[in-house]
Amino acid sequence: RQLGANIVNYVVGSGIFVLPALVAAALGRAALTSYVVAALAVGLVALCFAECGSRVSASGGTYAYVETAFGKLPGAFAGAFGYLSYVVASAAVANVFVGSLAALWAPLGEPVARAALLVLLYASLTWLNVRGVASGARLVEITTVGKLAPLALLAIAGVFFLEPAHFAGFEWPEPGVLAATTLLLIFAFTGTEGALTPSGEVRDPARTVPRAIAFGLLVVTALYGALQVAAQGVLGPDLATEKSAPLAAAAERIAGAPGGTLILVAAAISTFGYMASNVLSSPRVLFGLARDGLLPKPLAAVHRTHHTPHVAILAHSALAFGLALGGEFGPLALVSTVSTMMLYLGCAAAALELRRRDVRAGGAPFVAPGGPVVPLASIGVTLWLLSGATSDEWRAVGGVAVAVLVAYALRAWRLRARGSVA
Repeated sequence: RQLGANIVNYVVGSGIFVLPALVAAALGRAALTSYVVAALAVGLVALCFAECGSRVSASGGTYAYVETAFGKLPGAFAGAFGYLSYVVASAAVANVFVGSLAALWAPLGEPVARAALLVLLYASLTWLNVRGVASGARLVEITTVGKLAPLALLAIAGVFFLEPAHFAGFEWPEPGVLAATTLLLIFAFTGTEGALTPSGEVRDPARTVPRAIAFGLLVVTALYGALQVAAQGVLGPDLATEKSAPLAAAAERIAGAPGGTLILVAAAISTFGYMASNVLSSPRVLFGLARDGLLPKPLAAVHRTHHTPHVAILAHSALAFGLALGGEFGPLALVSTVSTMMLYLGCAAAALELRRRDVRAGGAPFVAPGGPVVPLASIGVTLWLLSGATSDEWRAVGGVAVAVLVAYALRAWRLRARGSVA
């Protein structure tokens, strides 16, 4: 129950507050097809996560699964792609946070005010997390409280105000357009891999992890589908034009200005909560990679008083701030999603290898049905979705891959120079 709730908390972040409009702009009345495909893709990957999580009890999520299955270099790739996904997602979500506040008070959307707000956001979260993990964790708990209730309320209220005509004239979209749109939508479904990072502290992972994944993703898929139906049914063709706050526009159409304000406040709370969680957890990936010799050693420094990875926290916040200041939600979300898709490929391949070697964490592991069908189908669907990526996303991912190879080669050279074995 607790792990399932953690998955819901990780997954339901900021994307759903913006993506319904972007999906509607690309697919029109066929927007719901993208949710079906996304749910199918994430469901296949979730089965692979469930099997890997029931076989590998070490903390680290995908990083631990890939490293256990294939060794340190593939594990390093998983760690690097994971961090790229986290830092770019932070920048994307920061834009949604600022956009939500600007919708509440227009002057915050001006360039200088936007930059100042981003500085304040990252500076405050950095200060809080450098002071100690307990402070950051408490902030995450507080901001989670106000996230789900307004979304559930909008999903329910939308049923009574939707226009059936807004769903008429459905046409199945072109496969290439559907792949590119679903690739963007997947951003709103990601997070399961982060929620599974503490798998090493879960009791009876062979039983707990699969059930938690199923529970969490069923809740998320039902909520997202209901929100798309509500927004599309209430706004119709206008949904595609409400790219900054589509759910708030739908709520305003239903309940007037108070309804729109409620959703904007929920978006601000939800995105701030995600940012707090991101600055709490993501720097630990930098810290771990530096500790293992793949990044400069200063990133593995620990604060003398607060015992936190303060250099990694500062570096993460500075990098995310720069990306947020110079980027927009859509392109940033795509880079983050492509990085996550690379993790999903690694997880599906790891599921096959861990099953072949019969790796066990204790007790009978969960085995996805159909023999190799689920992992292979997951790989196939993920590759199809990646066909919708552009050269910009591939350049970002390729640059990280080259950096990992260089860092790993330098680490091996240093170890050999000291007479050690890499």
